This record gives sequence, C-alpha cells and structure tokens, in this order.
Amino acid sequence: MKAINSAKLEFLSRSANEAFARASAACFAAQLDPTLEELGDIKTAVSEAVTNAIVHGYPDQLGRVALKLRIYPDNCLEVVVQDWGAGIPDIEKARQPMFTTGGAERSGMGFTIMESFMDTVRVRSTPGRGTTVSMRKKISVRAQR
Repeated sequence: MKAINSAKLEFLSRSANEAFARASAACFAAQLDPTLEELGDIKTAVSEAVTNAIVHGYPDQLGRVALKLRIYPDNCLEVVVQDWGAGIPDIEKARQPMFTTGGAERSGMGFTIMESFMDTVRVRSTPGRGTTVSMRKKISVRAQR
C-alpha cells in the first residue's frame, strides 16, 4: 500500500533531540485526529525508540538518527527510527523485558513499551552498521462532528 503522506527528519544523537522527535511525531500524527490516548501511545513509543538509538546505538560518540513517518489510506501511522551505530548482536535477547546493555540506570523495557503501545514493532539490526525499528499503529476513525 502506498503512503498518502510522509515526512523524514534527521538529527544528531543528542538526548535533547528525543523531545524534538517525540513532538514531531505527535504533530504529524495529529492529521489523523487521534484520541489523546492514541497520541500518548505514539509519543511514548517514539521516545523509547529514539532513546534506544541514542543510548545504545551511539554509546561513545555522536551519530545520525532518522525519524521517518508515513500515513497510509487505512488510517495507519508508520514510524521508523533508524541509526547507523553499534547495532544489536542478538535482537531476540534485546527484546526481552529487563534486558539492557545500558548499565544500572536503564530499565531494559524499551522494546516491551514499544510493543505495548503500537500494533506492530519490527526490528532489523546489523552489529557495527545500525538498527532500524519500524512501528505501526492504526488510528481509530472518530465520528464527524
């Protein structure tokens, strides 16, 4: 299915840019007239994906993070977060609740949170080349006022 609208942002892997990505995704999704709960779900999932890219993709250096947003005719929002950093050696292990490589201050719940707030979450990664997280959420169609 072909997207009816799309946007792409690219930014440095600075923690301050997590809020920028979160707000940008919410603004883009707003054209689908989501409920406040749906909007909160999207913002939380984007926050987790971008934070993972920043913290785990580039633990010792700055790098690029891309946020790609697409809307499909069935009122479905696709969010893709991509980095070109460290990559994930074992995706299945990384998706387990409480698993983290980020030290004691990290909860290890990023993928679990993404999965609980979005309809689908796909992860592709190559160690040393980066990670791509693709998430989709179908937005309910509300009655016209």
